[in-house]
Amino acid sequence: LELHVNSGSEATDVARAMRLGLMLVAVWARAARTSAFRGCARAGGSRGLVRARSATTETAPPKRADRVLSGVQPTGSLHLGNYLGAIRQWVRMQDEHESLFCVVDMHAITVPHDPKVLAENSLKAAAVYVATGVDPSKSPIFVQSHVSAHAELCWLLNCVTPMNWLERMIQFKEKARKQGENVGVGLFDYPVLMAADILLYQASLVPVGDDQRQHLELTRDVARRFHDLYCKRKPRVFREPKALIVEEGARVMSLTDGTSKMSKSDELDASRINLLDPPDILRNKIKRCKTDAFQGLEYDNPERPECTNLLNIYAAVTGLDKDAVIADVGHLSWGQFKPRLTDAVVAHLEPIQTRYHDAMNDPSALNAILKSGRDAADDIASATLQNVKDAMGLARPPH
Repeated sequence: LELHVNSGSEATDVARAMRLGLMLVAVWARAARTSAFRGCARAGGSRGLVRARSATTETAPPKRADRVLSGVQPTGSLHLGNYLGAIRQWVRMQDEHESLFCVVDMHAITVPHDPKVLAENSLKAAAVYVATGVDPSKSPIFVQSHVSAHAELCWLLNCVTPMNWLERMIQFKEKARKQGENVGVGLFDYPVLMAADILLYQASLVPVGDDQRQHLELTRDVARRFHDLYCKRKPRVFREPKALIVEEGARVMSLTDGTSKMSKSDELDASRINLLDPPDILRNKIKRCKTDAFQGLEYDNPERPECTNLLNIYAAVTGLDKDAVIADVGHLSWGQFKPRLTDAVVAHLEPIQTRYHDAMNDPSALNAILKSGRDAADDIASATLQNVKDAMGLARPPH
């Protein structure tokens, strides 16, 4: 507003002009408040009003990436099914999600185990993570028992988890039947430890197989029950995780039975392709694997499960799709196809085995990776654990 004063005799006009200016300022302020209020209504209450007032000076924070927790047990040798069906896909997720990779040694002791080899197997599992492409500079690798919050949170969640929820777990029933009277409480409580693993890290996505979906649902139920008991009118402590659906077609079956999954618990070593099998053993296993008497090779014939399985393995290690696989090898006999499959598997596993042996031959570097991973994991886990204790009313230790 500009005021042009020509002489002292025009003081009355000046005063009138000043009053007019003040009126215009008041009208402008009222309009600004009205606009902000409308922005508040669209954005949601008083918080929207704050955002509307500061919209011209603040920028929205970047969207936080989903956090993914993945884990393998250090029991037995990891095989091609573990790699193609899980680990290889987890490695690809590093660039899309904030990822943590855990060696779940505390789960391994829920069944009879050999204490003389458990520590060594934990290091081997960590080395496999590195060998298959996990980048420890952006995705922490750590051993479960190195972060004490796992055991603490498991106990706290035990105190809110109804026993009948655990009695419904299918895996417990199956494994308990095998162990008989020697089954331990740890196996019964396995799903609560798994819930603690996931909830500690505020994981929003968890890659699970079909046999673990029930455990993930239990994790969600436990989180909700905890919030109902301890977080009324308080901030929630846990993020409820969702299942991360992995790619189809990576299911690898036994070399001795095309209708059963490849498993490291199978007593027959010839039933699986271990990631660390040397070439001569791989050749012998594939040469002796179960086939059929049909001519040619084809997918999805219910009478030929072994044929479908071996073609799936060939596709996975070569990167070819089904049509390309059939065009490449569909006309071959078993005697012609098995050597080609062997060469493809050996070529695919060779660089992984080289990186694995490099990692195991440098224990100081591997331990440094695990220490760094433990520290990163512990920072997240400790914060969650303290929030849980506060919500439950546990006294903080004196400083």
